[in-house]
Amino acid sequence: MSRPPDQQRNSRLQILGAVAALLTVLAVFAHLGAPEAPQSNERTGQPVIPNFAMIRAEAAQIRVTLADESYQLVNGPDGWKLGSQAGYPVRPDRLAALASGLEELKWGESRTRDPDKMNRIGLGDPRDGGTGALVEIVNEAGAVTASLITGRKGEHVYARRPDEQRAFRVSGDLPPLYNHDAWLDLDIIDIHSDAVSAVRLTDSRGASLYLQRTVGSSDRSFRPAPPYQDYRLVSRIAASTPALALARFKPIGVKPASELATRPAARHITETHDGLEVDLKAYRERDGFFVTLRAIEAGEGANRGSTINDKAKGWAFELTEFDWNEFTPNISSIVRPPVPDTPDEDAAPTQP
Repeated sequence: MSRPPDQQRNSRLQILGAVAALLTVLAVFAHLGAPEAPQSNERTGQPVIPNFAMIRAEAAQIRVTLADESYQLVNGPDGWKLGSQAGYPVRPDRLAALASGLEELKWGESRTRDPDKMNRIGLGDPRDGGTGALVEIVNEAGAVTASLITGRKGEHVYARRPDEQRAFRVSGDLPPLYNHDAWLDLDIIDIHSDAVSAVRLTDSRGASLYLQRTVGSSDRSFRPAPPYQDYRLVSRIAASTPALALARFKPIGVKPASELATRPAARHITETHDGLEVDLKAYRERDGFFVTLRAIEAGEGANRGSTINDKAKGWAFELTEFDWNEFTPNISSIVRPPVPDTPDEDAAPTQP
């Protein structure tokens, strides 16, 4: 039996009222969760760091403070170094990207004044454990001549002055600031695999091996050379992997060689067809896997040898354990020694 018209109308009104109430609640929550609308302001289009050219010319340090670490780039007689004037050289391309980025950074729309929202866009004060990066430029007198807190969310860069609770989206870009190792100029060696002619290996047990190949041969053409010519290869790749390890040299960190606390675990000397030799010693340290380098200047390779030594002298370079193992294989994993001749026990005795 159908309901009276009045009841049907009341039922429809109740449903419509419930839908309207639900939409109202959803709109309220959407408004509360939405970011504040961008607003134009008196700074829009203005440089974040005015007079940057003069500030850059007088810069003695660039300090970067993060919630979990801090580091500084220091300008000295030999260029920019990480940590101090005696520190390791900074990558020139990354330093140039930071300088041009700071110079070109301009204020955009105002985003928020709510301190609780700063961390959401990477602008929380790192001195209080926030998500931002505090960048300070310091002159020779020790005075801070420019500073800002910057961060990134998605594809957008944000910034604010450290003494203000007022966030802005900014136009421009900056290199990543959240890893001090990324500033290290670890481009030490540029040797193509085709250039390697031979390698001398000494493992942790004192066993030695000399592998060699001819000009123009393949990467898997390394063979035991005198005085090891009678040794048998375990496999071609077992020889080519350590022989070409220097062509894949990719450090992940560095520390002063004076801080090495162990004796060398292995030695690896790479020779090239044009006379360059690179002597590498490997160390298994408590804080990682390290190697030292020394280039021997000879023939046409002399200029490259000087370049390597200028960067490597006095430093120990950290490698991943996987890469370090390529420089430190056991000789027994590459070759087998020749089997000594034995008398034939079944042979008939010689008659007097």
